Amino acid sequence: MRKNARFISCLLLLFVAGIGYAQNKVLVFQSDFGLKDGAVSAMKGVATGVSRDLKLYDLTHEIPAYNIWEAAYRLEQTVPYWPAGTVFVSVVDPGVGTDRKSVVLKTNSGHFIVTPDNGTLTLVAASLGIAAIREIDEAVNRRKDSRQSYTFHGRDVYAYTGARLASGTITYEQVGPQLPKQVINIPYQAAVLEGGKLKGNISVLDVQYGNIWTNITTDLVNRLPLNYGDMLHVVFFHKGEKVYETDAPYSQTFGAVPVGKPLSYLNSLLQLSFALNQDNFAAVHHIGSGSEWSVEVTVSPKR
Repeated sequence: MRKNARFISCLLLLFVAGIGYAQNKVLVFQSDFGLKDGAVSAMKGVATGVSRDLKLYDLTHEIPAYNIWEAAYRLEQTVPYWPAGTVFVSVVDPGVGTDRKSVVLKTNSGHFIVTPDNGTLTLVAASLGIAAIREIDEAVNRRKDSRQSYTFHGRDVYAYTGARLASGTITYEQVGPQLPKQVINIPYQAAVLEGGKLKGNISVLDVQYGNIWTNITTDLVNRLPLNYGDMLHVVFFHKGEKVYETDAPYSQTFGAVPVGKPLSYLNSLLQLSFALNQDNFAAVHHIGSGSEWSVEVTVSPKR
């Protein structure tokens, strides 16, 4: 009995230490396919064919076509809220059929991401860390009789491998050979505070409303001498060229300013963001998002 108890304790310690996260039969899909045709349904059909015990969910299929950066952002936005062991299949793959690697990244948080290594892993690798990366061995982990198909790896390789991994049909080690712990990275402005100036990337637009979301976290904002109602001076850049600048009061809610006026606030991810109350900041001021967009923020002197 004492030996059994000691053995169980060792297993628990290994689990807590994060050495072995079990897959949990949850599979989450992301793509730029849209829902106008049967592509997403085909991927889910392949997954269901692997195991009917899987629980299938969608992250989004409305990534703008070929927009690898937004795929990277949506993963970082979403992955941490799912239980450890969840498997994600992300297919934004303009290089399908080329020599880019097909991989499964295991994060330090115990999540698995099945995707082409084309920049999609840029943000989640940085924020959640890389426990391991394995290249998909297509000799084993590819849908039967799909060898002559070169343009739908989302169905034939990624959905199939993701389903096998999520269902426990294969272990993570059976995905394929281990790779160095590095991924293809998209260059972007990291969030920093330098000389009283916040610098960051315009990660994404809150597409329904046109609000500007940055990667500047509340931890950095709190290092400024800043209170609600104080004015922030904001400069927006594209490829290093100034596009627009404005002053926006730091506010808790949109209603803190009149309709049509700018404000700065912390979004639902607790990142510094900018909006026009009941209007579209991005459209009005021609601001975009992605790796080539950046912002600089300073606290305006009090009058």
